[in-house]
Amino acid sequence: MADSPIYRVAFRRRREGKTDYRSRLALLKSGKARLVVRPTLKSVIIQFISYGEEGDSVVASATAKELVKYGWKSATSNIPAAYLAGMLAGKRASDAGVTEAVLDLGMHKPQPGGVLFAALKGAIDGGVEIPHDEEMIPEESRLHGEHIKAMAKGMFDAVKAKVEAGEPVENKKEG
Repeated sequence: MADSPIYRVAFRRRREGKTDYRSRLALLKSGKARLVVRPTLKSVIIQFISYGEEGDSVVASATAKELVKYGWKSATSNIPAAYLAGMLAGKRASDAGVTEAVLDLGMHKPQPGGVLFAALKGAIDGGVEIPHDEEMIPEESRLHGEHIKAMAKGMFDAVKAKVEAGEPVENKKEG
C-alpha cells in the first residue's frame, strides 16, 4: 500500500473486479438502454437498464428460471435457455418502449457462440435493435438445443411459440 499524500484509492467495485468504469462510461455515452446479461451457475439473468441522474433503472428483465412457467423442463443455464430468456426480455423491453440498446457484458470475457451471445440473439429476435457481430452468435442448431442429449424433442419450439405469444402456462398444484 502506498503511503504518499497523493495516493488515491480506487473505487470499491473496481478494487473488487466487479466494474470497469471506463467501458461503463462508453456505454452510457451512447444514450441507449443497456442489455445486461449475467450468467449464474443455475440461470441467466437478462435486464434492460436505462441511465438516470438518480441512478440506473431496470426497464425490463427476465431470467431463465421464468421459462418453467412456459413449459421449459430442461436446465436453465444453457444456450437454448439463454436464448429464450433473451427473447422474453426483448419482448418485455419492446413493450416498454425500448427500440434499441447496447450490449453490456460487464467483466465477462466474450466467447463466440456462448451463453452471452445466445441471450443477445434472443433479445434481437424479441424486437430490440442491438448492434452486434454475426460471428459471435451461436449456430442455429445450438440455439435449438440439438447438441443437448437430455433435452426433450420439440420442447424448444413449443416454449418459443409460447414466449412469442406471451402465454405462460399456469402451474396447477395437485393435492
